[in-house]
Amino acid sequence: MWFCLSGNQKYGPFSTEDAVKFIGKNPDCLVWREGMTDWAPASKFAVLNSNVGNSFPATTFRSDLSFKLYGDDLQYVEITLAPQESVIAEPGSMIFKDDPVILEAMLGGHGDKGFFGRMMGAGKRILSGERAFLSVFTNTSQSGAARVAFAAPYPGKIIPVSLSSLGGEIICQRDSFLCAESHIDIDIYFQKKILTGLFGGAGFIMQRLTGDGVVFINAGGAIAEIELDDDEILQTDVGCLAAFESSVDFDIEGAGSLKSQFFGGSGVFFASLKGPGKVWIQSLPFTRLVRKVASNIVIRQK
Repeated sequence: MWFCLSGNQKYGPFSTEDAVKFIGKNPDCLVWREGMTDWAPASKFAVLNSNVGNSFPATTFRSDLSFKLYGDDLQYVEITLAPQESVIAEPGSMIFKDDPVILEAMLGGHGDKGFFGRMMGAGKRILSGERAFLSVFTNTSQSGAARVAFAAPYPGKIIPVSLSSLGGEIICQRDSFLCAESHIDIDIYFQKKILTGLFGGAGFIMQRLTGDGVVFINAGGAIAEIELDDDEILQTDVGCLAAFESSVDFDIEGAGSLKSQFFGGSGVFFASLKGPGKVWIQSLPFTRLVRKVASNIVIRQK
């Protein structure tokens, strides 16, 4: 639950959806919720600046892309394309489009030049857990805007991220990319330390998204956006780490004693994140949901 502070008057508690509506009318308010040490500007929290029918505030995003997020736990993003404007997306993620928007398949990524460059790009995408091809949607109209919408493949949130506001780069888990402006590059991110890559919960390879536009990434369950100060350390379950800024140092640590590691229920390792920079945590990783469903199926079969 959220509380809002506007004109020295405290309001709330609000659900996220109600907080978004309040912030839409009071954009300069401060917000607080349990776990925060102090009040903070609402503009710092992506989840509070987008929701049903609300455009993302220009003060938070340095981008000309027009989009809206709809829904709460089963979200989709609707993007309005100007004439000849394009977006890229994971194949199979589109849910509807206007007639002037055409679909093309692109091998590799935007930054891959020539046949061999695109083959290399496709290989990198496969290594990072994605398909070799990307879908490109272009508004072919010469005068009017047109819409295209994309949905995440599992329950959770869609996180819009302005790369130009984050130094032009973000690191995220494999399979988390949904869609982006067409000039965004999607690459693989190798962990600097072998141990981190092998036991970091997301495999040896993660995704690196670079450019100066907006990207949309999937995350399961509720989202916590945490700003780490210099040398501030946050430990999280490795599967709950959705994304982080490139300025954040990512490593893994043993989850306490051997007894804690094997019987504590949180796995053998924690993800250790050292600031400065932003970190996005997901409350329900898709792998955890799959394990729970699978275990219930096994129990019922027995």
